[in-house]
Amino acid sequence: MPKQEAPLDYLRRFIPEAAVHKVLDYLNQYKVHLTITQERKSVLGDYRHATHDKTHRISVNGTLNPYAFLITLVHELAHLVTFLQHGNRVQSHGKEWKGLYALLLAEFLKEGIFPADIQQAIGRSLHDLPASSCADENLMRVLKRYDKQNGMILVEDVPEGHLFDIGEGRIFKKGKKLRKRYQCQEVKTGKMYLFSPIYEVKLSA
Repeated sequence: MPKQEAPLDYLRRFIPEAAVHKVLDYLNQYKVHLTITQERKSVLGDYRHATHDKTHRISVNGTLNPYAFLITLVHELAHLVTFLQHGNRVQSHGKEWKGLYALLLAEFLKEGIFPADIQQAIGRSLHDLPASSCADENLMRVLKRYDKQNGMILVEDVPEGHLFDIGEGRIFKKGKKLRKRYQCQEVKTGKMYLFSPIYEVKLSA
């Protein structure tokens, strides 16, 4: 099953204990239907606004470490509050969302929930929040320090010319960095792809 419904108390398994009370307050206040999913490479979480027959819905990848899970959940809560205040009249990652996201993050920063390195990385990102947590490469690097060891490494740590595996039998040869991304060739098809430096892969023999 790709998804698992998450009773609110079950959330304690996924976020830092110090954040539980505040998170549960937000989820109850906005009547959020939270779903914890299996890993999705292209997205960490998403939000769907309430309709006449459904409540607000947020999903978050259950494979994230507790700090990354919490930040992703706050990201999606900011979308919810933005929708409540502005509907569809503003850009999804415009100044309104950025302001609310920064405000919510600041609330959690005051609680002393995050380790010092994550706290500093969030503080730096508050000055110019990206549209996606994945796009904040500095923050993502810091958050990955708290991942469980799974044999994965970042594309930027793969030596140039070496092979890496992204799963499902897809093997790539790492090439040179073009501006912000690495140009890599898929071995089977010969096609070229651009990879984020913080994309997680496995080294291939």
